[in-house]
Amino acid sequence: MDILVTGANGQLGKEMKRELSLSHSVIALSKTELDITEREKVEKLMREIKPNLIIHCAAFTAVDLCEISQKKALEVNGLATSYLTDAADKIGARMFYISSDYVFDGKKKSPYVEEDDPNPQSIYGLSKWLGEQFVLRMEKGTVIRTSWLYGHDGRNFVKTMLQLAKQNREIKVVNDQIGSPTYVNDLVEIILELINKKNGIYHVNNSGSCSWYEFAHAIFKEAGYNPDVVFPISTDDYGAAAPRPSYSVLTSNYLQNENVKVPRHWQAALSEFIRKETT
Repeated sequence: MDILVTGANGQLGKEMKRELSLSHSVIALSKTELDITEREKVEKLMREIKPNLIIHCAAFTAVDLCEISQKKALEVNGLATSYLTDAADKIGARMFYISSDYVFDGKKKSPYVEEDDPNPQSIYGLSKWLGEQFVLRMEKGTVIRTSWLYGHDGRNFVKTMLQLAKQNREIKVVNDQIGSPTYVNDLVEIILELINKKNGIYHVNNSGSCSWYEFAHAIFKEAGYNPDVVFPISTDDYGAAAPRPSYSVLTSNYLQNENVKVPRHWQAALSEFIRKETT
């Protein structure tokens, strides 16, 4: 199978390329190689390479910056996705779009299921929801929502915490936002399985849930640092530019319907990540 991966330099894109290349023909393109906001270039490339599947990892993911650069966020995450979906439909390609827990408002008290109505509260969430709409109107479109992603490439929360842990100084982390940390390697494993499953919406994250503070505490402890220097604060005290969902745990009902095993608990995934990072 010929597969195109966008956002090849991101933490997800890099891992996708590594794993897919073991069993498929993969073209992985970075922003400099394919600017997805240029419709004509997208259409020309798709006509030339004619992939069977596009895994769309490219995104503007700086949540707070999206509030400042609203036009860019909507263009990259939303409108540019429509260029890819239109081009994919013309050549009969399937498309996987990587979306986010931020499409939900966080007001629910139980895990979000795939049928729940999105109600994004931030520009980032709105832009990802917009991208979803273009994909879901395709003949062969799949939306994969995930959350709190971290991996071995690029910058992410776990790597930041590990760097701060080395300084052994007090840090404050939000304790009133609940979600599910997701290890990139586990997400990629599920995406590979979904290649042989039907289209639709899937929630893919490591099982279990925690607050950012609990996650940070676990990172310090797992890596052998002093977790007592991590202190909880409220979202209001933290003062981020973009609103975050206070509860954005996703449940993976549709994976189970397709006989795909739900990813392991986030603590087991974190343990493996830290072991690989520190050895």
